[in-house]
Amino acid sequence: MTKILLFGAGTGLGLWLIVIGFAPRPPRLDKALDAPYRQAHHTHAHPGEAPAGWAGRWGRPAARWLRRAGLPLSSTRRDLATVDKPIDVHLAEQATATAFGLLLPPVLTTLLAFAGVTPGLTMPAAASLILGVAGFLAPELSVRSDAAKHRAAFRDALSSFLDLVVISLAAGSGVDQALDEAAAVGSGPAYAELRYALTEARLARVPPWDILAVLGQRLAVAELQQLAATVGMAGTEGARVRSSLRSRAIAMRERQLTDAEGAANAATERMSLPIVALFGGFLIFLGYPALAAVLGGL
Repeated sequence: MTKILLFGAGTGLGLWLIVIGFAPRPPRLDKALDAPYRQAHHTHAHPGEAPAGWAGRWGRPAARWLRRAGLPLSSTRRDLATVDKPIDVHLAEQATATAFGLLLPPVLTTLLAFAGVTPGLTMPAAASLILGVAGFLAPELSVRSDAAKHRAAFRDALSSFLDLVVISLAAGSGVDQALDEAAAVGSGPAYAELRYALTEARLARVPPWDILAVLGQRLAVAELQQLAATVGMAGTEGARVRSSLRSRAIAMRERQLTDAEGAANAATERMSLPIVALFGGFLIFLGYPALAAVLGGL
């Protein structure tokens, strides 16, 4: 009787989460008034980004409780800022995945009970705990992986951006003009962010290296912050910047080649693991009959 009550409570909680997910609370007035500005800024920064999915909508009521608990961590906040993903959407996805992991084993156990199979209480409870923790960690790992890929792609684009800036400076352009010309040539998300940052600096009438430094801080890309410091020195103190930018571009390409070589070596080592596992299974297959015969004769 206790098991049935627990399974029924778990099923009812899942249905309640689904109902409140389809009928969210109305937004606050300040957020509703600020929504057009945030949507316009978001569209300019990432034109092709899709809105929150079903997981983000269903877990939205639990996002404020997770935020009050101190989540997400500072490292996760940096990763979310890198991929330009709202914190509430991330917390809502975590809540939905955790609830799904916790409720899936009780639902399956209830269905098995109706079919006449009783797996007990220990196994569903352990499975709920494991799946709940896995559901909570899955969005964290996904955001961390996406942020690492975004930073790597941005560094690749930044190295070519530096080369274009050096070419423009060699042609006699000023620092601001060289930055605009280099950003206008390339394509992709990284160049779109650079163009947006330079446009924002031009409209706000602030030095472009200040906006680039803010962008590098938001993306956690130290190379962009160093570029902003170098360009700022050229713009304020009249230092010769072309040779410095060329050396930075060369250093970034060498680092990219080193990272690519390390990733290739790691992939080669991972390819040997199935062969080692197959060889270990073959040894067990050969040695087990002899070991069983020896142990049987004792």
